[in-house]
Amino acid sequence: MPPKLTPMMQQFFDVKNQYPDAIILFRCGDFYETYDKDAEIASEILGITLTKRSCKDADAPAMAGFPHHALDTYLPKLVRAGLRVAICDQLEDPKLAKKLVKRGITELVTPGVSTNDNVLDVKENNFLAAVHLTKQQAGVSFLDISTGEFLVGEGTFDYVEKLLNSFAPKEVLYEYGKRRDMEALFTAKFHLQEQDD
Repeated sequence: MPPKLTPMMQQFFDVKNQYPDAIILFRCGDFYETYDKDAEIASEILGITLTKRSCKDADAPAMAGFPHHALDTYLPKLVRAGLRVAICDQLEDPKLAKKLVKRGITELVTPGVSTNDNVLDVKENNFLAAVHLTKQQAGVSFLDISTGEFLVGEGTFDYVEKLLNSFAPKEVLYEYGKRRDMEALFTAKFHLQEQDD
């Protein structure tokens, strides 16, 4: 992080620290802005211009943004790329704000829990999976929140991997601290999300 931050950039980094694994879409007036590493990722995925807040400051964070009315165009692209997206909106009218506009996360969109018609593919399920590992076997559940379909299974690691491959979940949840086990046991690459107890 740059040593001297404006109050707004400090606000952004405070939000980013709460959601470090998400791309933050930070509402600034009529635009959603991304900053720093989020801006680099968003620029590449969305095909939008990467710039800086201040051309004179070499340490200024990178920046990329789009008009707020284009959210339904750009949000699906980020989610389909397997990213978690936290939408940080202005929580008060900027005209009434005494100093810095109050902002907060109003929606957290992940590949497995999106119900947005622009994100979903109507021809396939949008499963969210959860895996529980024991020493000898695993349990798995699949939930499609767009249809309400819920399935569970348990068995050997090979059996659970076959289920994961068959159902092709958009996101896989697992216990905190088990990432190495998940990556070692299951060769297929899924969008993994570590969950606290």
